[in-house]
Amino acid sequence: MHIKSIALAAVATLALSSAVMAAEIEVQMLNKGAAGAMVFEPEVVKVAPGDTVIFKATDAGHNAETIKDMLPEGAEAFAGKMGKDISVTFDKEGVYGVKCKPHVSMGMVAVVVVGEPVNLEAVKAVKVPGKGGKKLAGLLGGL
Repeated sequence: MHIKSIALAAVATLALSSAVMAAEIEVQMLNKGAAGAMVFEPEVVKVAPGDTVIFKATDAGHNAETIKDMLPEGAEAFAGKMGKDISVTFDKEGVYGVKCKPHVSMGMVAVVVVGEPVNLEAVKAVKVPGKGGKKLAGLLGGL
C-alpha cells in the first residue's frame, strides 16, 4: 500500500512538472519590423513539443494560419481571425509553415520548428507563390 502511494505521488509530480516546464513564446505580427514590411517577428521559432506560441496581432489587419501541406503528419491546421491574437500549443514534432493570409504574397510567412524537423523535406517541396515562397525557401534553407 505504501509503495502505491509513493508511485502515485511520483507520477503526479512528473505530470505537474511537465506542465510547468512548457514554454510560451510570443511572435508579433507587424506592418514593419527589423526584416522589413509585413513580417512575423521572429520569423523562425524553435520550440519543444507541448510549448505554446502566441501570435500577437500587434498591428491590425493580420492573422496567423498554417500553410496548406506545411505541417507534420497528424498535426491539426490552425487559422486565426483577422486582427486577433491566436495561441497555438504544438504537440506534433516537425516543421510548420505559417502565413498571414492577406499578406503571404508580400512575404509575410514564418516557420515553427517543434523538436526535430522530421518533415523538413516534405515542407520544402510545397510551392508557395510570390515573395512568400522565396522567403520560406530562405527560412527553411537555414534549418
